[in-house]
Amino acid sequence: MRLRALLDTDALGLRLLGGEDELDRTVRGVMTTDLRDPSRYLSGGELVLTGLAWRRDADDSEPFVRILVQAGVAALAAGEAELGDVPEDLVLACARHRLPLFAVHESVAFATITEYVVRQVSGERAGDLAAVVDRHRRMMTSGPAGGGPDVVLDLLGTDLDLRAWVLSPTGRMIAGSKVAGPDLPAETCAKLAAEHLAATRTGRRGPHRVLLGSATYSLFPIRSSGRSPQASRDVRETVLSDWLLAVEADAGDWAEERMDLLQGVTQLIAVERDRRDAARTVRRRLAQEVLELVQTGAAPAEIAARLRVAAPVLLPGLGAAPHWQVVVARVEWDGEEVEGGPVAQSLLEEVLVDPQATGPEPSDRIAVAHTGDEAIALVPLPAVSSEHDGSETGLLADALLRVVREPLSAGLDGDGRLTLGVSAAVHSAEGLRGALEEARHARRVAAARPGRVCAAGHQELASHVLLLPFVPDDVRRAFTARLLDPLKDYDRRHRAELIPTLEAFLDCDGSWTRCATRLHLHVNTLRYRVGRIEQLTGRDLSRLEDKLDFFLALRMS
Repeated sequence: MRLRALLDTDALGLRLLGGEDELDRTVRGVMTTDLRDPSRYLSGGELVLTGLAWRRDADDSEPFVRILVQAGVAALAAGEAELGDVPEDLVLACARHRLPLFAVHESVAFATITEYVVRQVSGERAGDLAAVVDRHRRMMTSGPAGGGPDVVLDLLGTDLDLRAWVLSPTGRMIAGSKVAGPDLPAETCAKLAAEHLAATRTGRRGPHRVLLGSATYSLFPIRSSGRSPQASRDVRETVLSDWLLAVEADAGDWAEERMDLLQGVTQLIAVERDRRDAARTVRRRLAQEVLELVQTGAAPAEIAARLRVAAPVLLPGLGAAPHWQVVVARVEWDGEEVEGGPVAQSLLEEVLVDPQATGPEPSDRIAVAHTGDEAIALVPLPAVSSEHDGSETGLLADALLRVVREPLSAGLDGDGRLTLGVSAAVHSAEGLRGALEEARHARRVAAARPGRVCAAGHQELASHVLLLPFVPDDVRRAFTARLLDPLKDYDRRHRAELIPTLEAFLDCDGSWTRCATRLHLHVNTLRYRVGRIEQLTGRDLSRLEDKLDFFLALRMS
């Protein structure tokens, strides 16, 4: 706003004392001060309000005005409540430095002027930013993106003083304003994503207000630009794939115009999201073609030829065919049927991105297909030189879920499950069929575990752990009851701790000395307890078969 506009508002009670030629200056803010040197709090363009408490005598006016001019303020407004008329020495100092000076009538509170200026300046900034956002939207919908989400977030920071970030559903940083300061900590991002997913699942309309520590955040959903909130038959079909805009502010206090502006920003970012999703089509098609060849038993040479096409797309500039890993994911919901394949596909594309990576591009090296309710990822691994003994580092099941477990559990909200299985790395097309089956077996192992978000890797398939999940429930209950119920009953009546003793004895490989030391018992006491276990169950813990039965019973209980 211009200084001239202040004089045209009678309610402000302003009277011009000097600087008529400078009334076209722009006011960018307002500040009230009675400090002798307020320079540290000035950034330029302010209307400074003062009650003149800093003035002790006429010599104080010149240095005060000089400080304001050096800071680049727009004008000075002095209140008449303290001294009556504004002192002549202040009027002369402002005239010498060409600083516009207003007198504020004693009946007008500084708060009234502050509120008016802030409202006018914010409205003008919002209008200017809305025009920029609208122009940017037209650019992005009609041609190449004009800088992506970062540009829009920078506008929010510079024009509205809003710190904002775009996050994935797992809390990964997609974009952040360069003027917003340091990136949000990963823990904060995960918590914000979890809060957003939980609120969306309960049907609450955005923006969602979240208080973390001393900071308040407002979370806006970023939906597909071609989809209305009601377009999906079920929120579960999209809740695990939509981005969100996190703004460090309480949107509950915003005017309708500002809220509309932020909604426009989310639509603008959604255009870019759709553009990047469309770019994934090539990678998804590659994965689908390879998967169909593998599942139909195509010749290894044909699969290898398709992999040679996929490698430069997923790892540009690599120069050599990589190794491959297969990851299988399944999203299942309780009750009403919800198609899980597309959800698992987009979610797996996100989960497989390095959690330390920022921006949307790292997922460009992942090809994910889906069939039915199952998503299958073909993940390239750069070939390792011989100096590293031919070994390669690959994806680990537990590491994949370590960062994303909290937000995804909130999104699954008690009626959904995500299970993943990870294969070992394979070095050729011949190994892909086995890798696919290995990943599927691992996923079934994960599905047999408790929890909403579970994963298992190929390392676990060489263990008895692979067999236990597939024992029928009635067989499991009968087996464990026959061996362990007598011990549990005895412990309950006598507090004998036979079950903990049995677990420790087996964990120590039947060593009397080590087990007695671990339990802080005399060896004779340990022998008495083991004898009681054998008497109650009719088993002999010196026999390998009976040890194995007890071990499995404890694992299945």
